[in-house]
Amino acid sequence: MDINARNIATPAANAPTMQPASVPVPVVGRFAPSPSGRMHLGNVFSCLCSWLSARSQGGSIVLRIEDLDDRCKRPELAAQLIDDLAWLGLEWDEGPYYQHDRLDLYESALRRLNDADLTYPCFCTRAELHAASAPHASDGTPIYRGACRNLSVEEIARRSVLRAPATRLRVPTVDDLAGDVIEFVDRTYGAQCEALATECGDFLVRRSDGVFAYQLAVVVDDAAMGVTEVVRGCDLLGSTPRQIYLQHLLGLPTPHYAHIPLLMSPDGRRLSKRDRDLDLGELRARFGTPEALLGWLAGQTGIAPDTTSRSAEQLVEHFSWNVIRAHRENITVTAE
Repeated sequence: MDINARNIATPAANAPTMQPASVPVPVVGRFAPSPSGRMHLGNVFSCLCSWLSARSQGGSIVLRIEDLDDRCKRPELAAQLIDDLAWLGLEWDEGPYYQHDRLDLYESALRRLNDADLTYPCFCTRAELHAASAPHASDGTPIYRGACRNLSVEEIARRSVLRAPATRLRVPTVDDLAGDVIEFVDRTYGAQCEALATECGDFLVRRSDGVFAYQLAVVVDDAAMGVTEVVRGCDLLGSTPRQIYLQHLLGLPTPHYAHIPLLMSPDGRRLSKRDRDLDLGELRARFGTPEALLGWLAGQTGIAPDTTSRSAEQLVEHFSWNVIRAHRENITVTAE
């Protein structure tokens, strides 16, 4: 899909969700890991749900390595991720694609937003944003109140000498006729609604160090790769309204979204890459085979009725979004 051929659409009060077509659209899911460390159990669960959902609908999977950030530019970790996915039997149909090879696409999308006067330079530091008394969005970032939104040309020039600016995307204010409410239905968490102006604010599309922001890159990539279904952890649920808004501005289709519960330890701690006993290196050694690991994980999360060893293919018949919805308050996993 060539986003360069599209026109920037006019924002509407509610960004559209994908409508059923007369001819069924093939389901295309995706894995999009960041190689900042070894995969852990939560990553495995997210990839497994994405894979099972797509395969249960006769669909395909795209593998994308999200390595724009400096901490993710580690080829050895990317290679390990790919090896771990192959070991698990979660094979993909297209890719791997690497975001560091796709900078021209993000640049093109940003240029179109700039040309439409939808962006502006922002000189606020992270410390200044967190020191503000403003509340925080659902993902923990401060709600931006527009300190740099209306800087004069002269002020922008003066500040640029002192500090390289980030780039922010304007969202409609509460007074704009276009409205600012984004609505969508998540496959796990149901109807969602966010007023961008009051619950998010103008958000970054490029950082001050020149790195393209996650929100812009994934929107461009999902569209270019034909992704129709995004399955990921519920910690990214708050990012979805921003991504839908960008899709609408760029005239790109909106995938279906399904956010899965986070895996928690019995003491209520979220499982993460810091839990070395739950990274895939330790898990591979402990379980010995992918079937043993996947069967245990499926039993722990309710996908399968027990912890019998099963391959990814054998789990397709057990997968149901009703099970995931039933556990949407997060899933406790006993690692012993």
